[in-house]
This record gives sequence, C-alpha cells and structure tokens, in this order.
Amino acid sequence: MLTVAALYHFTRFPDPTALRGPLAELCIAQDVKGSLLLANEGINGTIAGPAEGVANVLAHLRALPGCAALEHKESYATKMPFGRMKVKLKREIVTMGQPDIDPIARVGSYVAAQDWNALIASPDVALIDTRNDYEIGIGTFHGAVDPDIRTFRDFPKWWEAHKDEYLGKRIAMFCTGGIRCEKSTNYLLGQGVTEVYHLKGGILKYLEDVPAETSMWDGECYVFDGRVSVGHGLVPGDYDTCHACGRPISAVDKQRSEYERGACCHHCAAEYSETDRNRFRERQRQLDLAGARSKAQVSE
Repeated sequence: MLTVAALYHFTRFPDPTALRGPLAELCIAQDVKGSLLLANEGINGTIAGPAEGVANVLAHLRALPGCAALEHKESYATKMPFGRMKVKLKREIVTMGQPDIDPIARVGSYVAAQDWNALIASPDVALIDTRNDYEIGIGTFHGAVDPDIRTFRDFPKWWEAHKDEYLGKRIAMFCTGGIRCEKSTNYLLGQGVTEVYHLKGGILKYLEDVPAETSMWDGECYVFDGRVSVGHGLVPGDYDTCHACGRPISAVDKQRSEYERGACCHHCAAEYSETDRNRFRERQRQLDLAGARSKAQVSE
C-alpha cells in the first residue's frame, strides 16, 4: 500500500530556486513520486510513495522557512498514481492572476468538515464551487453554484459579472484541498464581502471525515493523479482520464461515439486537429508497446 499526501502552504520563499534541487533529490532517494510546485508564495502539490519515504519528505518540507505548520491530507493507493517526480518553479502555486492577492495577510473563516453541513444548509448562505468545470462535472455539494469556469484565472471575471446576485448573502466556498479558497476568500474580502467562509481541508477532508449517510456531497471528487477521482473514505473512484485532453471520463463516456482510447472523448471532440489526433494515437501506440514489453519481462 502506498501513501498519498496532498499538501500546500503559503509562506515567503525569497529564493525558491535554491530549494528545488535538494527537494527533488530527496524525493527520488525516498522513492517518492508526484508533483510539487515552488514559488515565492509557498509550496503546493501531491506526492506518493512508501509511508516512510513520504514522511521523510514531509519532515523536510516542514523544516523549510515558515513551513513548520504545513498540513497535509493523507490517503492510500494500491498502485503508484504518478509516473515520475516533478519539482517545478512557478509564479504562483495556484494560478489566479491577481497580483494583489495575499492569503498570508487574511483569508475567510475556516469551517471544519463536521460543521460544514449546518453552514451550507442555512438559507442566507450562497455556496460557491471554485473548481474548474470538468472537476465539478463529476461531483459537487448539493445546491452549489457552478461558475462554469475553465481555469481558476476566470473566477474574478465571473464574480464581477455575478456579484449583485449575492448581495446580503454569506458566502461559503470550497475546493479540492483548500488552496484555491485561500485565494478566492482573500479576493472576496478585498471586494467588500464581509462574511466569507471556506471548508477547512477542502473536499478531501470532508470525504475523509463525514460519513456517506450524512453527507451532502454528490458524486466523486476529481484528484490530480492517476486515481482520477475518490469517493467517501477517499477510496479510489470509478473515473478514468482522457489522455488527449486530461478530463475525467466514465465507463458510460467510453461508450459514446466520440470516444477513441488515447485520442479523443466527447469533451475534446471539437478541440483538436487531425494532426493532433494522429499524434495522440501514436503516443497511445507507444504506451501500449511499452506496457506489452513490461508484461513480457515480468513473465520471463
């Protein structure tokens, strides 16, 4: 069994470049794979590997300047959900494109998973999902507003167009692990909204702590690794990934006429040229060949 750790932490890294090499080397030495983003504003990512290896990487991260309070959400996988380890330098650890946003200065009020149902059931609360359209498409909370955005960058524009609809409302926001809400709640506070709340630990913490019998969650939660989605108890879900566009697809989606393994799904049928499709088909062919060689070596 492999340990999967989703994490983020906002802090000031004067020189994230200097942190990249030692962090990548440690992950590789500990047989840990995944993706970590470093920026001046902090760190974000998900890693997976042996329990001891993941624990050693987390200990290293918490020893970095300003990261002693770094929290993580832990789940498990029977097979490695990542192909390799990537440590990348970014301008933002979650991209909103708003230079004045500062989650370190202030954010909305945190609400624990066990208190979330009572809050979002209140008639004076507007519940807003801050995730992208393809994530919301496989699961969200009862009654949540879907901004129908392709990327988190689009959220401020959506809010500007719809803010009058939420006058006099308390705003409750949620996302996968909590990081987007650190920025979106800071943004709304800066826009003059006085009561803003967000789900502490995100959907992952809710699905971990709240039993399915009392849950207000519908569907599954998209995750950014090979599991594709998880359900209550953070057990792996039933979705796969379209290897052309990266969006989640179900077994029913694979029966649609637009679907071609590795090359196309109904989400992206009109998004790529035939040249792109041929490139995707060749990539899938190479993956199939590599898989066949691997199985042959094991059987030998």
